[in-house]
Amino acid sequence: MIETPVLIVGGGPVGLTASILLSQQGIASLLVERHPGTAILPKARGINARTMEMYRQLGVEAGIRAAGLPPERTGLIVWTETLAGREIERRVPGRANPKNIGHSPVRNCLCAQDDLEPVLRRFAEGAGPATLRFNTELTGVSYGPDGVTGTLTDRVTGAETPVKARYLISAEGAQSSMRRAIGAKMEGREKVYDSVNILIRADLRPWTQDRPAALYFVEQKDLRGTFMTIDAKERWGFLIHSLTAYGLTPRDLTPERCAAFIRQAVGVPDLPVEVKGVSVWEASAIVADRYRDGPVFLSGDAAHEMPPTGGFGLNTGVQDAQNLCWKLAAVLKGEAAPALLDSYHDERQPLATMITQSSLANALSMGRETKQEGAVLPRREFLNEQGLIFGATYRSAAVVDDGTAPPAVEDPITTYVPSATPGRRAPHAALTRDGAAISTIDLYGRGFVLVAGSAGGAWAEAAARIAAPTRPAVTAHRIGADVQDADGRFHDAYGIGPEGAVLVRPDGYVGWRSAGGAAEHAATLAAALDRICGHAA
Repeated sequence: MIETPVLIVGGGPVGLTASILLSQQGIASLLVERHPGTAILPKARGINARTMEMYRQLGVEAGIRAAGLPPERTGLIVWTETLAGREIERRVPGRANPKNIGHSPVRNCLCAQDDLEPVLRRFAEGAGPATLRFNTELTGVSYGPDGVTGTLTDRVTGAETPVKARYLISAEGAQSSMRRAIGAKMEGREKVYDSVNILIRADLRPWTQDRPAALYFVEQKDLRGTFMTIDAKERWGFLIHSLTAYGLTPRDLTPERCAAFIRQAVGVPDLPVEVKGVSVWEASAIVADRYRDGPVFLSGDAAHEMPPTGGFGLNTGVQDAQNLCWKLAAVLKGEAAPALLDSYHDERQPLATMITQSSLANALSMGRETKQEGAVLPRREFLNEQGLIFGATYRSAAVVDDGTAPPAVEDPITTYVPSATPGRRAPHAALTRDGAAISTIDLYGRGFVLVAGSAGGAWAEAAARIAAPTRPAVTAHRIGADVQDADGRFHDAYGIGPEGAVLVRPDGYVGWRSAGGAAEHAATLAAALDRICGHAA
């Protein structure tokens, strides 16, 4: 019998990230993956700036960037009739304009999933106390108030081992067996359109190197597809949209036919093309009506499936893990009440619904459902979703309302206004420490952090005074003392006076804020922390 505090089912980006997050919190976990290794196809590629902030805090950012492409190699989005022919339009994504870049010290990254997963696996295996087992399938699952039991089957030897876990994270993807086991209903639109991903090796640099882009859309009467940059040299993906609308079936997609499609899209009949893989799939826009049943939690594609138009699938999934894992760790350590775990659904499910609906709207605006006779440019929100990336506002028992509202914006999809309103991502502010330039983002990600104003020494002292075995530790920083306010904007960015303070959760979201001082600093802070952790109503 193997016993583990947390069993992670699925070894893709979500499961591997969950393993790293739990190890960072000192929680042992067992990850099982039925496949023999990490992804062999590129699949998802875009990692947005919010996700890269998380990987920076985990110490994984440099490894991902080394495996991926720098932003300047993928700075455009291009529409063409053929890659070698007439260009219809080019755009710089709204996410890349100077104002939006200024919201974070971290840039987005394009890193294909088959390049990303080995990096995450290396960090997960080296982190400890995690254990990873590939070629291993979980079967015979049952669960109740005390945890989960099942059988691990080695897919090579057939050996079976009983397993017991206090909690289970389902990161299995869209075919999640645990989604069915907990009876979750998927709400939204299933099978909106079908597509095929073709992985190719071909030198496309003559038509791409002077206009580096993440996506090259090809718009023809009888072929609509997208070249997806992988290494910007010879390794590319080609996505054909709406197969059935153009009279195609999976049986038609022989390597020879796929190579012919590539040559047609490039506009070079004798182009050397090697087809490396073909993957047919259907896009759905559905979200689980519940993310939890007892000790079982859904995450990633097990909880939500969305069209790739916008690049939110992977990002939403790994941020599910970020939200969930600190809560599991706090409960397992006895620092939070089990009630804290209810906030996972309350915070992540509404956001996934909003993101999924936006991704679907992007796809529909691009004519993905039906055959189109000419070029179809997307709605203005496409790749301009700063509000979705940074502007989520969590509403749950793990957030202490301070009576203020987040900034009002005309379009919550495209517009992000930084705010430290409880429930929001703690915003970036430029700081210096020991003479080095850092960001507030660099203070967060490993535990609860109190950032106090320049005259907030009483709050910093309170963080030390409230320490107890039944509470998470709080690391305090007084901006203007141990950390310097580089440009004098910290207080305004966080909406506090010099005597105020903000409590930031381990996932980088604001849990509580006091604009000024208090009559009893320690009692006030302790009450806020206890409430976030489910110890008090």
